[in-house]
Amino acid sequence: MRGGLVVVATAFGVFVGAAPRAGAADGPEGPGAYRMAQGANAVRGAADVTVPGPVLKPGTGTYTDSVKPGETKYYSVELDARSSAYVSAVAVPRPGGQMGLRDGIDVSLQAADGTPCGTARHRSFLSAGGPYPVADYAERVVKPGGPCAAAGTYRFVVQRGEAMGGDAAAVPVELKYTAETPHKTAEQEAQSAAGSWSSQAPSKLQGDAEGITGGTGFNDAAEIRAGVWKDELRPGETRFYRVSVDAGEQLFADAEFGARSGSGAGPFVISGVRLGLSNAARGYVMNKTGGYQGRPATVSLATPPAAYGAGNGGEAARGMRFAGWYYLQVSVSPKVRRGKDDGAVPVTLKVDVAGARRAEAAPGTAQAGGGGVGGELVAAAGGGRPRNEGLRTVGYVGIGTGVALLVGLGAWTLAARRRDG
Repeated sequence: MRGGLVVVATAFGVFVGAAPRAGAADGPEGPGAYRMAQGANAVRGAADVTVPGPVLKPGTGTYTDSVKPGETKYYSVELDARSSAYVSAVAVPRPGGQMGLRDGIDVSLQAADGTPCGTARHRSFLSAGGPYPVADYAERVVKPGGPCAAAGTYRFVVQRGEAMGGDAAAVPVELKYTAETPHKTAEQEAQSAAGSWSSQAPSKLQGDAEGITGGTGFNDAAEIRAGVWKDELRPGETRFYRVSVDAGEQLFADAEFGARSGSGAGPFVISGVRLGLSNAARGYVMNKTGGYQGRPATVSLATPPAAYGAGNGGEAARGMRFAGWYYLQVSVSPKVRRGKDDGAVPVTLKVDVAGARRAEAAPGTAQAGGGGVGGELVAAAGGGRPRNEGLRTVGYVGIGTGVALLVGLGAWTLAARRRDG
C-alpha cells in the first residue's frame, strides 16, 4: 500500500436546498459519530478485480460500504468522453479508537486494463492527528491526450492499510461520484499556473462569537459565513462546517482551542487539536494540527484561490480547483482526556473569505488579480455578507464563470515571475 453532483453548463453543483441540521449527538460508536447520508444506498464492493463491482452513479446520491484491514474493494463507474469525474471515499474509524501506524485508505480510478486515470491518493488515519474521518477522491480530468479519455466502464478502487496492533474492525465508508462538465481550453489550463499567495487574512476578525453546533460529517455540516463562531468538542470528536468560496477567493480560518474546565492542565498531546479542509467533491485540501495541554492553542490555515491552479502548484491548489462549498473540520484528540474526565474543549472559529492577494501585497490592499479582473465575483461574495439566496438554493457559480479571472490571474503570475527572475 502506498505511503455528487452532476454539473450542468458551467455550474459546479453544491447542494439543492439546505443540508439537514444536526448536532454532534452521541451514538453507539461514541461522541459525535459520523452520520452517513439519509437514504444512502448500501452496496458491497467486489473483492476480486475480475468481478464487476456495484455501479456508482453520478448525482446527489451516496453509497455506503465497509472495508477491513488489508482489504481491497472494487466499484464500477461509467465515464463519458467529456466530463471530468471525481469519485470519493470517506472512511470513518470509531471515535476514540486506536488505529495502526500504517492504517488508512488508498483511492484510485482505473481503466478496465488497470491503466490509472490519475494519481492514487493515500490518506492515513493518524496523519490527521487521531482516528478521525478521512476523505479524498480519485479523479479523471479530461485533457487532450490524457489517460482514460474514452467513454466506458472504469473501476473505482478503495484499499485499506494494515491494522498492525490497531483496531482490526471494518470501518464504514461513504462513497460519492461527482461529474463536472468541461469548461476550460488547454490554453486556459496552461495559463492557470499557481502563484505565491498571501497566507495572512486581510483583516483581524473581531466582535462577539456566534454560537453554533457543527455537524458530524459532510451530510449535516453546519453552514457558516465569514465571521466569528463558537462551539465545543469532547475528546475524540470532529465537527464539520461548510462555507461558500467563490472563484478567485481565498479562505482563511483560525481554530482557537480554549482552556479546559476543571483542575490541572493534563498531558501534552502532540497533534492534539486539528483543523482540516475538504472541497465540494470531498477532495482533500489540507490538514493542520497543533499540540494541546488543556491551555489555549490556535491552529490556522490559508488556501490558494478557489478555481485557480487546476491542480498545478501542489496538493492545496489541486484541492481548491472548485468554487462552491468547502468543509472545515475541527477535531480534538481522544488523548486529551484526563483520566475519566472527557469534558468539552471550547473552540472559537474565525473564518474569512476574501479576494486573492499575492504574498507580497500588504494587508488591506486591493485584491483580485489581473488588473481588477474578477472584481464582480469578489463583490458578489462580499466578505461576511450572506450569499445571494437564489444561488444558495440551487448551487453557487462554478469554475466556468471564472474563466476570465483565470486568464487574468495567469497573466499576473507570469508577469510576477519575470520580475522575480
